[in-house]
Amino acid sequence: MAFDFSSISIILFILAIIFVVKTINVVPQQHAWVVERFGKYHGTLAPGLNIVLPFIDRIAYKHSLKEIPMDVPSQVCITKDNTQLEVDGILYFQVTDPMRASYGSSNYIYAVSQLAQTTLRSVIGKMELDKTFEERAHINLSVVSSIDESASNWGVKVLRYEIKDLTPPKEILHSMQAQITAEREKRALIAASEGRKQEQINIATGEREASIAKSEGEKQASINRAEGQAAAIVFLAEASADAIRKTAAAIREPGGADAVNLKVAEQYVSAFANLAKTNNSIIVPANLSDISSLIASALQVVKSQQKS
Repeated sequence: MAFDFSSISIILFILAIIFVVKTINVVPQQHAWVVERFGKYHGTLAPGLNIVLPFIDRIAYKHSLKEIPMDVPSQVCITKDNTQLEVDGILYFQVTDPMRASYGSSNYIYAVSQLAQTTLRSVIGKMELDKTFEERAHINLSVVSSIDESASNWGVKVLRYEIKDLTPPKEILHSMQAQITAEREKRALIAASEGRKQEQINIATGEREASIAKSEGEKQASINRAEGQAAAIVFLAEASADAIRKTAAAIREPGGADAVNLKVAEQYVSAFANLAKTNNSIIVPANLSDISSLIASALQVVKSQQKS
């Protein structure tokens, strides 16, 4: 009987441990466990300590509420211009409704992956090859919006989709490289021609400005010369007028007329003397009496000056 009692005690102890283990459940943070009672959804256990009825309730599904990254397998898509394009990417999603994630789909991860592939093919098929490289952000947003609408029935929130690689066929890639090279060469030629054009414009502008500056300088120099000549003429005229005024004043003084006659006689004689030196011909005045009278007047002036 002692043996039977100890065996029963051990069995009861084991059952008690099993009962406690089945009753107390600790759910980790950012996790959610779905509980079924008699095979029917009963509730969702939140993170922390939870108590369930053993043998009546059971943990049917365990979900992580963290953001889940998932690689979308590489696939070949056909663009609008009938070009094959190999595309692969990565999808980020999160379980927001554990009950729907448990019963909305038999495998929500596989469903989301397949939906991402089909949606990507549809989006790529509406675009030309060149646009697929330029509008990656548009493709990503289109895939997310299309998947998220359907995935909400599975308790899943699609956060974002990122294209990792867009790989066209080798022939297309080769043609694109050649096109890029030609485009760069074209831009280089255009830049060189624009540089030559600008250089010619700069040279022409410089020559024009230099010509204008030169003509302005010549104009100013001519004005300065004209002003200088005018000033000289005015100065000479004023000097001549002043000399004439002084001469007239001197003539009006006593003995002024005699001095003029003497000066004229000297210049008259000097002029005939110079003509005789520079010319082999003998020059005789038409009226010799005028010369003699002029000389006589000059001698008279000299004598009168000596007497005085």
